[in-house]
Amino acid sequence: MVIANVPDRVELMKTFIRIVEAGSMSAAAKQMATTQPTISRRLQTLEQQLGLKLLHRSTHQFRLTEVGERYYAGARELVERWDSFDSELTGAIRAPEGMLRVVAPHAFGQDALVAPLVDFMRRYPDVSVQWLLHDDRAIKDFIASDIDCAIQVGEVSDANMVAIKLAEVPRILVASSALVATWGALTHPRQLQQKPWLSLQTFYRNELTLHHHSGEHYTLKLTPKFYTDSLYALCSAAVNGLGIGVGSAWLVAKDVRAGRLQQLLPGWQAAPLPVYIVYPYARFYPAKLRLFVDEMKIQMPQVISALTTS
Repeated sequence: MVIANVPDRVELMKTFIRIVEAGSMSAAAKQMATTQPTISRRLQTLEQQLGLKLLHRSTHQFRLTEVGERYYAGARELVERWDSFDSELTGAIRAPEGMLRVVAPHAFGQDALVAPLVDFMRRYPDVSVQWLLHDDRAIKDFIASDIDCAIQVGEVSDANMVAIKLAEVPRILVASSALVATWGALTHPRQLQQKPWLSLQTFYRNELTLHHHSGEHYTLKLTPKFYTDSLYALCSAAVNGLGIGVGSAWLVAKDVRAGRLQQLLPGWQAAPLPVYIVYPYARFYPAKLRLFVDEMKIQMPQVISALTTS
C-alpha cells in the first residue's frame, strides 16, 4: 500500500543532512522554508523507516548517535551523487531555479554589480536572489548562515573554501582639491607623513606601503584622525576635506573627474586589491550557483574597467 504525502527516502535524507549542518531543527526549518514540526516529523519518519536512533535530542540541542554519524556521512555522499547524476541528465533542459543567497560588499553590492545582477535574473527568471550587503570578510559557516556564495575584496585565507579570483581593484591616493591647494607641490610620499589621514581599517590603519611604477616602494607610518570600515564613508570624508584616503579607483573616479577630489602622486599607488567569489567545496553545485559564478567571472573585470576609464 502506498501512503500519500509521505516524503521519499531521498527527501528524508536531505532533511536529516540539513538538520545536522544547520545545527538545529528550527534553523533547518527556516532554510528549507517549512516548519519545525514538519522537520521533526520527517526525522521521526526516517528513524522509524531505518529502525535506528540517529540523534540524541534535548530541549535546545542534539548530538549525533554513533550510527547517526555513520548515516550522515553516507547519506551526504549518496545525496550529492544523486543530485549530480540528476543534474547531468536534466541540466540540458532544466532551467536554473530556486533562491540564490549572495553576500557582497556594500560598495559593489549597492552600486557596481546591480546592473549585471539584473541581467542575470532576467536571463534566468526562475532564480530569485537574496542580495545581502555587508563588508564582513570572515563568514564562519556558509551552510549554517544559508549562504551560497560571497563576493569578497581582499585575500582569502580559508583553505576550506573555493576562491576564484575575478579581478583586481586599483587603489589611488585622494584628497579634496581645496585641501590639496593649501599644501603646495607634492612629489614624494614622505611629504604626506604628517598630513591628516583617513583609514579604511579593513585594509590599512597605521601603516601603508605605496608602490611607484619604477619599482620603488615607500612605507608610511600613519596616525589617522578618522577610521571607518565603509568605502563610501571614506570617500565622503575625503570630499569634505577631512584628509587623505586610499580609495578604490572605480569608486572615487567620479569625484576626481568632477574636481571634488584630486589624485595625489599619480605615479604612486597602494597595491591593488583582489576580488574573489567564494563558496564551500562540494561534489555538486546547483545550476543557479554555477551560472552565477560564470557570470561574475565575465562581468567583474568589465565592471571595474568601465568604471575606471569612463
